Amino acid sequence: MRIEQECALLIQRLDVAEELDRLEAHLGEVTRVMQQTQPIGRRLDFLMQELNREANTLGSKSAHIDTSGASVELKVLIEQIREQIQNIE
Repeated sequence: MRIEQECALLIQRLDVAEELDRLEAHLGEVTRVMQQTQPIGRRLDFLMQELNREANTLGSKSAHIDTSGASVELKVLIEQIREQIQNIE
């Protein structure tokens, strides 16, 4: 019984489906915002913060070196996008 509980907790901690769903939703919102004609810098900056939050969570949940590396690469890309957003505000 105790082993089953520990396995269930481990599986729950390693499950990243929710984070991936939120990443997808945020990326969809980025696409939508990019199509607007009004000022979008602040909105995009906020979305980059949200994407970074999800990337951090993915990194903290990762149990494999490849997943950790992907999380770091994602955070680097998000930061590069954020730097570019600062130029359009």
